[in-house]
Amino acid sequence: MPATPGPGSSGTGSTQSGLPDDRQPVIIAALRTPVCRANGALKHLRSHEILSPVLTALLAKTGVEPAEVADVVIGNAVGAGGNVARLAALEAGLPVTVPGLTVDRQCGSGLDAVVLASRLVAAGGGTYLAGGVESISTAPLRAHRNDGGEPAFFSRAQFAPKHHGDPDMGVAAENVAREYGVTRERQDEFALRSHRRAVAAQANGTFTRETVALPAAPGAAQTAITADDGPRAKLGAPLMARFPAAFVQGGTVTAGNSCFDADGAAAVVITSLARARELGAGDGLAVIGTETAGVDPKLLGIGAAAAAARLLAGQSVAAADVDLVEFNEAFASQTLACLDHLGIDPLRANADGGALAIGHAYGASGAVLVTRLLAQARREPGDAERGKLALAMISIAGGMGTAALFRHIRL
Repeated sequence: MPATPGPGSSGTGSTQSGLPDDRQPVIIAALRTPVCRANGALKHLRSHEILSPVLTALLAKTGVEPAEVADVVIGNAVGAGGNVARLAALEAGLPVTVPGLTVDRQCGSGLDAVVLASRLVAAGGGTYLAGGVESISTAPLRAHRNDGGEPAFFSRAQFAPKHHGDPDMGVAAENVAREYGVTRERQDEFALRSHRRAVAAQANGTFTRETVALPAAPGAAQTAITADDGPRAKLGAPLMARFPAAFVQGGTVTAGNSCFDADGAAAVVITSLARARELGAGDGLAVIGTETAGVDPKLLGIGAAAAAARLLAGQSVAAADVDLVEFNEAFASQTLACLDHLGIDPLRANADGGALAIGHAYGASGAVLVTRLLAQARREPGDAERGKLALAMISIAGGMGTAALFRHIRL
């Protein structure tokens, strides 16, 4: 949303954006499911079954009438096609009059769905459910038809023409580590910190208020899935150091400093400032602006930095002035390269751990970032007059990145 500025002084929820209150987009609620390892605790649920409880919970939390929802905009990367947004909306009990739109920008899909919904609010108001979902466990097998009509199976889609280079994600992470001088030691240190932060957050109940439980598989010992299953309390530096290179011989990217595939969903309620006040919302994340940028597909992991740099410059915001930073940790190498490029101390990013510990549910991950930012802003709201600035960033297959800048405001 490069052309949509956001609020300045936030003490009264007023804006200096030039947008009237009935078109200033603000996120008033954000929830997610537990994020669980693929082929694990959520493998019995398809994407719409993972997402629909989140949509139901958001409506209950905000008091939004289901028929008021203008559209349901959902990101998804490896689903079975069709329109999971519409399917999940109907599964959640929304009336048939509420449409649904599924967005595919691969790993950026969830964040881009939120971006699109914010643009729709800025264009004409309304209330939207937006976010992302992924069930890697139930993703369909993929195949092209060969000349004889038989299926030729493939493991992933093509993201760039061959003459540009179209490396696998792990190889691209190695390219970034080499190009930007990110050492194995820094990658391991960052990954270990992610796990430790996530473990501490779980122990403190930090994730509880933002998480919607999902039903466990029939016959399972537990009746509900309530927590992320990725953070590893016993992971230490000696074990991290023993992981071999996973993608390139002699490389620095390992299973220990890479994310794991996961299932999960996250979504938000985004509406106008005027409608948020009518609903009685006490606060929210006002959308200041967004950017999506393209980069060399061989260095796809740097895409988030390109988008964020353009966004911050366009909003005349220094990286040092951003209070909360959430970056999708697909690989420690690309996370560190992007933060270094932006001049953001890695210690400031992902306060409660990230995808290295929690997992990467492709199409949902960008929406998880927004959910985390709202929860963090509410936990430590800071100066009521200024409002905390919050930045979400994600790098995307094919050589892209999306970034979104928010301000936490009191309504």
